[in-house]
Amino acid sequence: MLSSFNEWLWQHRFWLPPNVTWAELEDRDGRVYPHPQDMLAALPLALVLLAMRLAFERFIGLPLSRWLGVRDQTRRQVKPNATLEKHFLTEGHRPKEPQLSLLAARCGLTLRQTQRWFRRRRKQDRPQLTKKFCEASWRFLFYLSSFVGGVSVLYHESWLWAPVMCWENYPNQTLKPSLYWWYLLELAFYLSLLIRLPFDVKRKDFKEQVIHHFVVVILMTFSYSANLLRIGSLVLLLHDSADYLLEACKMVNYTQYQHVCDALFLIFSLVFFYTRLVLFPTQILYTTYYESLGNRGPFFGYYFCNGLLMLLQLLHVFWSCLILRMLCSFIKKGQMEKDIRSDVEESDSSEEEAAGAQEPLQLKNGAAPGPRPAPTDGLRSRVAGRNRHTTAT
Repeated sequence: MLSSFNEWLWQHRFWLPPNVTWAELEDRDGRVYPHPQDMLAALPLALVLLAMRLAFERFIGLPLSRWLGVRDQTRRQVKPNATLEKHFLTEGHRPKEPQLSLLAARCGLTLRQTQRWFRRRRKQDRPQLTKKFCEASWRFLFYLSSFVGGVSVLYHESWLWAPVMCWENYPNQTLKPSLYWWYLLELAFYLSLLIRLPFDVKRKDFKEQVIHHFVVVILMTFSYSANLLRIGSLVLLLHDSADYLLEACKMVNYTQYQHVCDALFLIFSLVFFYTRLVLFPTQILYTTYYESLGNRGPFFGYYFCNGLLMLLQLLHVFWSCLILRMLCSFIKKGQMEKDIRSDVEESDSSEEEAAGAQEPLQLKNGAAPGPRPAPTDGLRSRVAGRNRHTTAT
């Protein structure tokens, strides 16, 4: 059964243009072509990258974060409570008010104490700044290295400057060793990101990131198997050109260099908009939709590849909207808002603590006391002033 499925899956009509078979892409006379089984080497390489990442974050990323002044926020630990902990782990992190009242009655606490326990318990699980810095520094190192390596591999290739050359003599295009190793390394890196997703910092766009990584892995595997390496290499280089700037912006954001972060974010925004909203649709999508066919008719791989590229473009538009939102805030206030600095960052500042401080104190009978004048001096006023202070994400 497995052999039958394998034979059906690798039919040339799925992967190659009409009237082209796998036999035409067999190595001969010193000419080497891509073969689908080559991509299996990405799996062990992904594990090697994971080991390198752990070593980098521990021995380079963490000391670097301390040297740059990244400091974790001191968080107050909640008092152990088996009933509340069980509800937090099994029922949900944000119980509704009726559930809170029931839990408060079971534990002999007030409603305010129960709300405060859940707020602090949620805050305990939020990642610290040093963890975010280490993750961003590893991705920055890889994206920058990949971008520099990609430029060196493609600089002298004709299709870098004229994407229409991606289809010259396609699919009879030989494989160069440098392009193979760069492509393999990129695929292994995205596989390592997928493996680490459950353990990395959860971002605001976590679902979109999962979709993006899966689309990239599928696109790279398909493009290599169908000998679409030329157009695939352009897509990779175009993405790497902005990704390392984003990671650099995050790294500086976790430090105290506010003006440097703002400048980096503006540069990143310009590069992102130009590469993802201008070059990608006008150069990549245009050539894959119109120029790729040439004298051949459309086939399954044509629709499959273009469909995934369109999905990537939709993700580009989604992230562009988030970046525009931050830019509008920057124009209005003169600096980036800390809670929306990055379209993928969650805030460490406890907005919920501030909201809880403004809630009227609930009495046991459910009534709320009337408004009282705020103290102008003393310990309570100083504590309230500290509660209004926010920290950088």
